[in-house]
Amino acid sequence: MMPRRRVGAEDGAVGPHPHPYRTLLASFAAWKLFLLTIALGSILAGDAYDTSAGLLLLQGDQEEGRSNATAGRPPEEGLGIRLITRLTSWDAVYFVSTAHRGYRFEQEWAFGAGLPFTVRNLLRGLTHIGVLDPSAAGGKPVPEALTGIAIANTAHLLSALVLYRLGQVVWRDHTLSLVAALVHIISPAGLFLSAPYAESSYALLSFSGFLLFALGCRAEGSPTRRDLYTIAAGALFGLATAFRSNGILNGLPFALEALRHLPALPKRPFDTLRRLLALGVGGVMVAAGSLGPQTAAYLRFCSGPSGALPRPWCHQYLPSIFTFVQQHYWNVGFLCYWTLSNLPLFLLATPMLTILTKSGMDTLRGRSIPAADGSAESARLLSLVQSAAAAEVLLAVLAVTTYHVQIITRISSGYPAWHWWLAGNLVRGEEAGSRIVMFMVLYASIQGALFASFLPPA
Repeated sequence: MMPRRRVGAEDGAVGPHPHPYRTLLASFAAWKLFLLTIALGSILAGDAYDTSAGLLLLQGDQEEGRSNATAGRPPEEGLGIRLITRLTSWDAVYFVSTAHRGYRFEQEWAFGAGLPFTVRNLLRGLTHIGVLDPSAAGGKPVPEALTGIAIANTAHLLSALVLYRLGQVVWRDHTLSLVAALVHIISPAGLFLSAPYAESSYALLSFSGFLLFALGCRAEGSPTRRDLYTIAAGALFGLATAFRSNGILNGLPFALEALRHLPALPKRPFDTLRRLLALGVGGVMVAAGSLGPQTAAYLRFCSGPSGALPRPWCHQYLPSIFTFVQQHYWNVGFLCYWTLSNLPLFLLATPMLTILTKSGMDTLRGRSIPAADGSAESARLLSLVQSAAAAEVLLAVLAVTTYHVQIITRISSGYPAWHWWLAGNLVRGEEAGSRIVMFMVLYASIQGALFASFLPPA
């Protein structure tokens, strides 16, 4: 549980750390160096199980898709390129190849367009101003891999800083905010937050959306500023959804806030309608992060030239290429993952599932929320915290019933409520909090070695 804090308390009720940003930067650098050492150790220990990343980065479009260990070895390379290839493992192969030449195969639409779009356009910008010479790579996607790695690490650092600021706005407790940000740095997502994956960018956009929403909760004295914060939060949540589909759960704050305002409609129709409109626009923007890529895929696969055979998903009542390819190519669906062979993956996911469920339920039951002081600001912040908790509980349920359950350890990195809950345990010196941190460090360490060797879980 987290300590109860009065939302209306003055900033500085709990004294600020003298150098919070310096502490976060130093901790971030030390943690990344630790994980990098593990990855380098995996390289020196021997070849990776799979050579897809090496084939992609060193042979470009001569080899497409993943290979298995018997498909041949990539050409010899130096330590630097070997490290890049090890970080471009598992799904990172899809992100990098898509950033390099766009979506080519239907199954690639299972991976959010946010990261490939960002990498591709950043490289175009660097090329336009003369910083990058695209011909130097010889048609190989090494620049895309390097850019994806740079984006992932930068976003991870920025997400920790934003989470620290978010904690100050919501809890007005500097110590709690700092500890929560440190927890995020050593997330069990581990090396996934250093590789060309979408998790760290998603966390940055998600935390930033919560921050703007929280600032809107504290701007009741200026309805225009409040509503602009709300719409801007929706835009950031929508971008987060473009990186990871589970970002759609960030629509919960808008739904709960709308429900909270509905009873006031007969008494204050103008003000309430204005607020509901802002919440509606924000909610639509969250959904747009998912609907945009779906629309692009529909126009490509379902509205082709006369005589072309559309794909089966085009005829569905709600046509979604994402849902189709997840089920058709990756066996993602309700209870599809419930097989005896996947039992070890459920066991590996159990600690993080327990943390998400426990922290979320404690918050929803009022055991780790601010002590409401009766002000409108308290009610709005309370609604925001509870919506964040509800989202992570729902995420845990979906992971158990529908997702590839092992991914919960990395996709949970973008949800703030459990960070605050664990920080509260640590601030109070509870043994459970220390044990969870030990688990996180141990899991991230082992996972880093396995990830760099292309071994499960992933």
